[in-house]
Amino acid sequence: MEQMQKQINDIVQELNLLKEQQALQAVCLKGMKIHRKCYLVDPVRKSYHAASEDCSNLGGVLGTPTSSNENDQLRDYLRQSVNPGEQVWLGVSDMVKEGAWVDITSTNITYKNWDTSNGQPDGGRSQNCAVLSGASNGKWLDENCKEEKPSVCQFNIV
Repeated sequence: MEQMQKQINDIVQELNLLKEQQALQAVCLKGMKIHRKCYLVDPVRKSYHAASEDCSNLGGVLGTPTSSNENDQLRDYLRQSVNPGEQVWLGVSDMVKEGAWVDITSTNITYKNWDTSNGQPDGGRSQNCAVLSGASNGKWLDENCKEEKPSVCQFNIV
């Protein structure tokens, strides 16, 4: 009896994994696969925190490019998905400590693409959330987290 229960538990676990993989494939089909991640744009304008919560509810996080190549591909995908000059929320902020930019998991980011020609990031304590700007050719800007903008969710492919 115990052996049978273990087999049932194993089957349920495998089924849940298959469901998760199927959901991820559906996201990848709707969105864009870049490196080992799937990105999905949400064109609905909302605050940074609402966008982050919506991504989390889908099983992902706000997108955080980790290389120039990934950032460029994400910029191109966003230009096709929303207004080419639009800004979209990224999963990067300095809410906890001013000037210490971290991702959603509070890990220091190693790749940054600030629009330094315009002095970014320049918002001080009033602008703590990063956007990728289509108008600035994929450069990042810091903005007020309460502003409403489209966003991009990221799902890691295991």
